[in-house]
Amino acid sequence: MSLYYKTIILFAVFLFCTNMFAKDYFVHPKTGSDTNTGISKKHAFKSLQRASKVNLKPGDRLLLAHGETYTNGLVIVGKKGTAQKPIVITSIVWNSNKSLSPAIINFKGLPNGVLIEDSSFLELSNIQLTANGYSEDSKQNSKMRCGILVRNNNLDAMGHLVIKNITIYNIYYENTGFNRGKDEVRTANGTQKYGWGIRVMNNKTTIIDDVKIMNCSISNVSHTGIKLTGINKNISNIKILDNVVKHTGGPGIQMSGVTSVYVANNTISHSGNADDTRKWGRGSGLWTWGSSHVLIEKNEFLYANGPGDSAGAHIDFNCDNIVLQYNISAYNAGGFCEILGNNYNCAYRYNISINDGYRIKGKNGAFQEGKILWLSGYQGGNKERKGPVNSYIYNNTIYSDSTIVSKIAIDNTSNGILIANNIFYLEGDSKAVLGDQYKPDKVSGDLAKNVFFKNNLFLNTKSWPAGVGIVDEAPIFGNPDFVNKGGIKAEDYIPKNVSLIKNKGILVKLLESDANGLIQSLELKPKKDIIGNVIKNIPSLGAIEPK
Repeated sequence: MSLYYKTIILFAVFLFCTNMFAKDYFVHPKTGSDTNTGISKKHAFKSLQRASKVNLKPGDRLLLAHGETYTNGLVIVGKKGTAQKPIVITSIVWNSNKSLSPAIINFKGLPNGVLIEDSSFLELSNIQLTANGYSEDSKQNSKMRCGILVRNNNLDAMGHLVIKNITIYNIYYENTGFNRGKDEVRTANGTQKYGWGIRVMNNKTTIIDDVKIMNCSISNVSHTGIKLTGINKNISNIKILDNVVKHTGGPGIQMSGVTSVYVANNTISHSGNADDTRKWGRGSGLWTWGSSHVLIEKNEFLYANGPGDSAGAHIDFNCDNIVLQYNISAYNAGGFCEILGNNYNCAYRYNISINDGYRIKGKNGAFQEGKILWLSGYQGGNKERKGPVNSYIYNNTIYSDSTIVSKIAIDNTSNGILIANNIFYLEGDSKAVLGDQYKPDKVSGDLAKNVFFKNNLFLNTKSWPAGVGIVDEAPIFGNPDFVNKGGIKAEDYIPKNVSLIKNKGILVKLLESDANGLIQSLELKPKKDIIGNVIKNIPSLGAIEPK
């Protein structure tokens, strides 16, 4: 036998042997016992505490029972699978042909439903997590309560984690009736203890890399649904895909100190929800801070609430290369496009905004105006104002009905602004306002620098307010005649007045002050519009390319 065939046979034997040693461990809260071996349904463990002690190896699976409720939390520390053989934690049908819901982990009074620490090549799926406050006899020593907490406390990098098909609901640190007080919602991120959905945290210098959060449902958590917290961009290569996040007390999704993040096809609804006194009551659908190279596309940001912030999605200060495209932003109190200070090369393009920015400062506790467009100089309370640099805002469709005064704020320290090919369909009045973050922008005679503002469609001459400081050099006026104005689907904003829109755009070029362009070498002229129509040689106006 040739050496080649011997090698093939030996490799096959190796694969067979290694797979043979991978084990399944079973956990059943009713029929199991913690004195069992856990390696069969008949000899299942009983508790997650016992399951947490298993020395999981590559290819091992930890299996919970559909339709059952587990108390306490699951702790996974120092467990490492491989790319070919990840460690799998999931729930399965046990001894029933019935279609039962995934296993529930009720970790009421505990810090975490699932803690993943210093572990890599791990898949977590098909589990429900809930923790509505605490029992009177449980100790409240933790700083927060998380459905899933991922953190790295080791010197080695960790990552290659998949979190999918997880349902997280009713995560509260406090019990029903707790009242946060009127001033808590005015603090930057909340100062009290909260419940969170999924948190990825890294407060060391080591790395968390390659985490996928997919097809999860998160609702009624007292603060943020999905939160990434890194330092100096030591969390990287994150994908947040196809999730539904709704009725969160804080933001839907928030990220700080991260790089190379892809956020797509998520529905974020009713962030900043205040229907429970334990919730924070403020938050954008998504926001970034101190982050780099983030692409946010094909999401829905709906009904954000709160007295401050609470845009569909906003870019907080100290970011670069954040691009929002192909998103729906609708009925968000804080507004549509918000780029704060010291940001570089950020863009909003081919998005549709519907009745965003309706909030009125001074009403119902609001301390900020809602704005359809806001470029701010705020970069922290103790720093001088410095507006964003090289901001690209083009081919967006912005609709506001007659009940809304559409407000715009552009800080005069902004440097490099492109506003082109947008549709401003504003049925009501428009108004120039000052930026009103914690350190308000100031009036001066200076103007923003390096501005290209041209070729936008306005419903009428009232659609761009005097006093903003910049004006369109070549405005277009007219009614695009949308199919169903006020709707929240992209197709509602297909223009029937095709001759006004089609091929009336201009080719967007880099600003003269910009030598870098957009994230990941994205072309300034994308190949398709928000609904997938091909953009040919000359773009049209707004987010939809008429056929």
